[in-house]
Amino acid sequence: MKRKIGLIGVPQDLGASRRGVDMGPSAIRIAGIEKHLRKLGYDVLDFGNIHCHDIDEHTENYTMDPRLRFLPYIADTAKHLKQIVETAIEMGLFPIIIGGDHSITIGTMAGMKKLHGGKTGIIWVDAHGDFNTPETTPSGNIHGMPFAVVCGYGDPSLTEIGPSPSVSLENTVLFGARDLDKGEIDNLKKVGVKVITMSDIDRNGILNSSLEAISHATKNVDYLHVSFDIDVVDPYEAPGTGTPVKGGLTYREAHLFLEMIADTNKLASFEMVEVNPVLDTRNKTATLAVGLILSAMGKKII
Repeated sequence: MKRKIGLIGVPQDLGASRRGVDMGPSAIRIAGIEKHLRKLGYDVLDFGNIHCHDIDEHTENYTMDPRLRFLPYIADTAKHLKQIVETAIEMGLFPIIIGGDHSITIGTMAGMKKLHGGKTGIIWVDAHGDFNTPETTPSGNIHGMPFAVVCGYGDPSLTEIGPSPSVSLENTVLFGARDLDKGEIDNLKKVGVKVITMSDIDRNGILNSSLEAISHATKNVDYLHVSFDIDVVDPYEAPGTGTPVKGGLTYREAHLFLEMIADTNKLASFEMVEVNPVLDTRNKTATLAVGLILSAMGKKII
């Protein structure tokens, strides 16, 4: 019997400060995500792109909270995504969500509660922490807050969607970080998130660091979510992203990590976010994103 995937595009860019990430789902589709998943042995139901609000439609009569830019529209998209993910779960599909900026995870994990009730581990694979709150944010960009939200911290308009926490706090990992704000460092420590930085990976190697992350995220739970921000990969390999930071994972380090994720047999949902074709070169970053998704879904060299 073939395994079945529900592919969900979320072309949202309101959570970020640079435009273009709303075209990420299309770029990933152009790079052949559905075709390659089918070649790997999956049936794929593509839900298409869900409706997301456009910045140009909402600025005229909207007074923006500088700490929570475009909050009502981001919350609305999260609620819509929650419903689509729940539908995929009811249909027995494995959800793969392609973004879009990282704020979409709020809706993803709200929807995944239908499967696991929040009793799931999460590995947040990202150059950044995304653990700011309205009190600590330096920018007001909500794509810098979703990890905190799924852990139960943030504005009630967002935490109530799940409701949060929509993950097991004892099984939270930030992997590949190298650019953290002071406020979110304090927040991460307060919650007890296991943080594995690029310095840790440099010192201990990708194999041991991956084992450490996976062990922490999967201990005493049956489900795992991986939220993969493409900016965790070094900009040399992934130029098409809005907040690049030098010194990231290499091509093979990223693939090995996700191959090891696939080996756990606990992966219940997967996200690929922050691919920005406007900043890319010949769709290089979207093509990389497709390859990484395939590794998470079980593709091997042999």
